[in-house]
Amino acid sequence: MKHAQAAESGVDPRASALGAAVSRLRRELAGHPAQFADRDIAEDELAVLAAMVADGQTEVARMRRSLLLIAGAIGSVSALADALMQVRTAVDLFGPVPR
Repeated sequence: MKHAQAAESGVDPRASALGAAVSRLRRELAGHPAQFADRDIAEDELAVLAAMVADGQTEVARMRRSLLLIAGAIGSVSALADALMQVRTAVDLFGPVPR
């Protein structure tokens, strides 16, 4: 039912999923006590993804680049693995990078 309501309202359900996943990872990253070298990179790229969703300008190549940078920055922090996977799954909804 949610999907049908989103489609009727003109909201892209993929963008909604990405926005929710990004919000979750941002919250979990903010609450994570460890400081690591590339934390700022992860935070910056999450902000890029959040802005894309907010602006409705979802560029697949840029989303995948951000995902790669985020994964590289926080990939070894196992406490964030589930939230990171949710972002990856949401980005995958947009399909592969166009050739």
